[in-house]
Amino acid sequence: MTTPTRVGPPSTLSRDSQHTAGRVGDSPLRPDGTLKVTGEFAYASDLWHDDMVWGVTLRSPHPHARIAGIDLTEALKVPGVYAVLTADDVPGENSVGLEHLDTPVLADGVVRYQGEPVALVAADHPETAQRAAKRIKVDYEVLPAVTDPRRALDEDAPKVHDGGNLVRHLVLRRGAQSKEAPVVVALDFEVGMQDQAFLGPESGLAVPAEDGGIDLYVATQWLHVDQQQVCRALGLPKEKVRLTLAGVGGAFGGREDLSMHVHACLLALHTGKPVKMSYNREESFFGHVHRHPAWMRYEFGAEPDGTLLYATANILFDGGAYASSTGAVVGNGGTMGLGPYRIPSVAVDCYGVYTNNPPCGAMRGFGCVQTAFAHEALMDELADTVGVDRVAIRQLNGMREGDRNITGQLIDSAAPVAELLDIVRDMPLPPARADEPDLRDLPGGVSNTTHGEGVRRGIGYAVTYKNVGFSEGFDDYSTARVRLELVGGEPVATVHTAAAEVGQGLITVEQQICRTELGVERVVVHPKDTTVGSGGSTSASRQTYVTGGAVQAACAAVRREVLARAARLVHRPATELRLDGEKIVSLGGAAGGTAGGEVLAGLAEVLGEDAVEETVQWRHRPTRPIDPETGQGDAHVQFAFSAHRAVVDVDVELGLVKVVALDTAQDVGKAINPDAVIGQIQGGSAQGMGLALMEEIVVTDGRVRNPSFTDYLIPTILDMPPMKIEVLEYADPHAPYGLRGVGEPPTISSGPAVAAAIRQATGRALRRVPVRPEHITGA
Repeated sequence: MTTPTRVGPPSTLSRDSQHTAGRVGDSPLRPDGTLKVTGEFAYASDLWHDDMVWGVTLRSPHPHARIAGIDLTEALKVPGVYAVLTADDVPGENSVGLEHLDTPVLADGVVRYQGEPVALVAADHPETAQRAAKRIKVDYEVLPAVTDPRRALDEDAPKVHDGGNLVRHLVLRRGAQSKEAPVVVALDFEVGMQDQAFLGPESGLAVPAEDGGIDLYVATQWLHVDQQQVCRALGLPKEKVRLTLAGVGGAFGGREDLSMHVHACLLALHTGKPVKMSYNREESFFGHVHRHPAWMRYEFGAEPDGTLLYATANILFDGGAYASSTGAVVGNGGTMGLGPYRIPSVAVDCYGVYTNNPPCGAMRGFGCVQTAFAHEALMDELADTVGVDRVAIRQLNGMREGDRNITGQLIDSAAPVAELLDIVRDMPLPPARADEPDLRDLPGGVSNTTHGEGVRRGIGYAVTYKNVGFSEGFDDYSTARVRLELVGGEPVATVHTAAAEVGQGLITVEQQICRTELGVERVVVHPKDTTVGSGGSTSASRQTYVTGGAVQAACAAVRREVLARAARLVHRPATELRLDGEKIVSLGGAAGGTAGGEVLAGLAEVLGEDAVEETVQWRHRPTRPIDPETGQGDAHVQFAFSAHRAVVDVDVELGLVKVVALDTAQDVGKAINPDAVIGQIQGGSAQGMGLALMEEIVVTDGRVRNPSFTDYLIPTILDMPPMKIEVLEYADPHAPYGLRGVGEPPTISSGPAVAAAIRQATGRALRRVPVRPEHITGA
């Protein structure tokens, strides 16, 4: 294993690095950064067309019901209404979906969850459209609902779909299936339903085209999969359905599935007018998938010193009414579900089921977040049972490079579990609480609920790993088109991919790679649309890896052509030339040259009037489907490791928690943009902490009780603690620049560390998150 580079927080970077440089390893200013801070950035909700009308959706109030009839008469009488549509008006197939085509565009005969779209209205004003929608009369016959996923597979449970309630059952067996050990610990754990809580609700604009097609401008994570589903529903070929990415106000997985896409297109084609749809906050809670709630039973067997001998896990994910990405979540949750540990004998059963609860799908961490709460809680229990330090027991059992994980896959690059734990353990602890603390530093102190009585401090640790990219044989690739030409006498590179920029900084990364590979300063990023090949989804921590790899490869192809042209111009073999900045330089060491080479020509001279353009479809090394009977196989592309230490103050009398510090270390392979890496770690940690403490969509009998930011709580600036962050750069030899995906691991390890710290402070088991005040007080 090579010695890593360590990257400090942004404050330690030079001013030049932060503001003027722009190559791989620098932290240039983001082109959208100032616009977002000043409120000038155009999000999808800002889209406008002079001739547009507004679309709204009528949604089911019932978790499960049969539609006996729909009367549109009164809605059509409302002045200003242009169209009222139902499932009968879908010209193509009324079924879409990411993994299974099981999701109706509009409910046809039955609704399977509260909030399912039933009808659409287009009108000259959004309030007019809302009034008309309220006049649609739907005759519902309420049906029995499956709302407890633990009962969904019972023989007498109502069937959510004709094929039954099982989406996927993953079976994973490795090693001798002996369940005998000197020390055995077990627990049950439950994780609530979390929302992505992006700040920009779903919005888009559909514009009918003269060719009978449609142009859709929409905030999304995956343009080409959206295009495929819209084409299916509209019955149109892909050349007549053109998508362009609009400004995205956050995503975190919640924009992988369709929301208003087809609805706006249907209304636009029906009315012949541009149609804008923009959800309010409440509708957004019903209009996208959420993180799967989970119920888990874990057991570890170990030697008296804490060395793991076996592990079993039974994991259940509630997928809600439609499949979305439940199958893949089961795959990740199962294959990654025992954490970054060496375990000789493994038996995992992971289930995803249909219910009449809200649909669940992708969210940052994708199955691993839920299981990490269980395996990290059980590691603490094992440590306490055998009398070993909680950090030491993780280091004793932690993966190392050259190990095989529970699917039998070789860990063929760095696995610095022990080192990451050393780093976070050795970081300075926050100072002890003062005798007369500032109220703002106490749990609930901002509200003057305590002056420090009954407040106890706890420290908790967690370590995890996350697969990067799509898995189990999925054909995961990205396409990049790079054009190099003279504009105003100056070389300009234009990079065009369909990879969605959702706030993570991909546009900046694409520019950095182009500057690094081609040496030009001016790099333009083409708008993201479907006129170039697919960039895949902005999810699974994959875009810098896969689209970055595609941009790098396209730049290399451009560079080869430039050098071939230069060779003809300077009468030297191309193998003796290189591109250095905006000059063609020999590989020799002639005096007066650049970086040891002789300057032979300028890039502008070589390009002349003829642009160089190359398009590359790039794939990482392949993954493979796992064996359906054993769960064994090389299912994943790459693994990224992270560790957190949380320090909390807990008022054990009131059940209130203040996170005092949330420190972390993570291996990122190569920090393409160090500032962006730090930002991703901070943001991911906030989401993990939010799930541990406060974030939950409360669903009772299939009905959402808190669809608003008044009642669905997310961490604010007052909740986020100081964070010490140390980033390691152990290069992955298989990845572009040696990088590893960054965005998801901090969400996975932060929450369990917070929960562990609360357990230490209170002495309570706390086997459910979010941790509520009554869990702490026992009330």
